[in-house]
Amino acid sequence: MTDTQTAVDRQFDLEERTALFGEAIVRFARRMEKDPVTTSLISQVVRAGTSVGANYCEADEAVTKKEFKYRIGICKKEAKETKHWLRMIATASEDLKTEARSLWQEAKELHLIFSAIYRNSEK
Repeated sequence: MTDTQTAVDRQFDLEERTALFGEAIVRFARRMEKDPVTTSLISQVVRAGTSVGANYCEADEAVTKKEFKYRIGICKKEAKETKHWLRMIATASEDLKTEARSLWQEAKELHLIFSAIYRNSEK
């Protein structure tokens, strides 16, 4: 398998993709300078950003359709919340704005993916 194929596989493996996203959020948060404003933002973005993957793992192991839909709904909400906190961090830490935007884009894509899964689970 080539490196390109591996990257493509990761893109479509949501468990891996959400885990990589959570790891990126943790690394990003560790680089943030801590002050009275950013301390709260760091906590919030780590909580929301890592919750996406944890809830996807729960959804993947769901026993019922209702449980699956509920967990995917949480994934969707947490991805959207992560976007919010990244926007606040981009304002609070100008030096991290570019990286925050990149993470925001991934959170947006995950939100769109989980929104589509959620809609399709209603059928």
